[in-house]
Amino acid sequence: MKVAVIGGAGAMGSVIGGTLAEGGVDVILLDVFKEAVEAINNRGLQITNKAGETRTIQVRAETDPARVGPVDLALVFVKCYHTENAVRSALPMIGDNTMVLSLQNGWGNASRIAGIVGEARVLVGVTYHSATVLGPGQIQHAGQGATFIGELDGRQSDRLKQVVDLFNHAGLETSPSDNILLTIWSKLALNVCTLPTSALLRFYAGQLIQHEGTLELMRALLQETVAVANAQDIGLDFVERWAAITGLLERATGAKASMLQDVENRRRTEIDVINGAIVEAGRRLNIPTPYNQAMVWLVKALEETFE
Repeated sequence: MKVAVIGGAGAMGSVIGGTLAEGGVDVILLDVFKEAVEAINNRGLQITNKAGETRTIQVRAETDPARVGPVDLALVFVKCYHTENAVRSALPMIGDNTMVLSLQNGWGNASRIAGIVGEARVLVGVTYHSATVLGPGQIQHAGQGATFIGELDGRQSDRLKQVVDLFNHAGLETSPSDNILLTIWSKLALNVCTLPTSALLRFYAGQLIQHEGTLELMRALLQETVAVANAQDIGLDFVERWAAITGLLERATGAKASMLQDVENRRRTEIDVINGAIVEAGRRLNIPTPYNQAMVWLVKALEETFE
């Protein structure tokens, strides 16, 4: 299978794309960051694990999708606000039978992608790996976790099985989901609680569970998320999610949240499709979401200082 990773020189695109390439998959990392593309082509993709050990992966990187040609699977890993432009620019890689898989953070990416390539092509999922860019073509793989992929309609299709098998064969623990909406909202709940809290306080993952103030704040954010999910017949359970979130934070002690990385690099964050998605749903469903609204206001204020 020929795979192109859109946003492939970024942290998560590099980890997933590089691991697939290591597993023998024909992978091309597509990215607009020319310096990173050149570094990967010249010296290989360098991935450092939590123990400080670095491995070099030989994988092709490109800036021009026309030089890639049609692929079997296009994996989308760009920031949510770049999704539409990135997918449109990648259309030369979208052939008659190309699948397009989003493993992005936040809510709403699938519909944006489907609006360009058609819903029939789209697969969606979430991954619990975490990574940080150290430099062009240099990635810190801070935390390993499971990946879940599904069809929009919940079918257990042949193509879904093919993609799941591809990931597992490369050593990426992956499962098919027959309720991808719940799967995405489960990850969204994690991000709602942890990403803006980390970004605003400059806390690493493990620090979030060391203070009663952050624990209380995350509980309140999660309660609002569960309320708007349940009102849409999405079966999030507070007790299950809280245990999962705190357990993950215990295991990912030194991991740096993607939103904190954005803030440190003075980049626009994905707050609109994370806490903003909860606020929008609450407004539509007449459910108060004051804690999530406060996080949106605070992160937006912080972003204004980047200009």
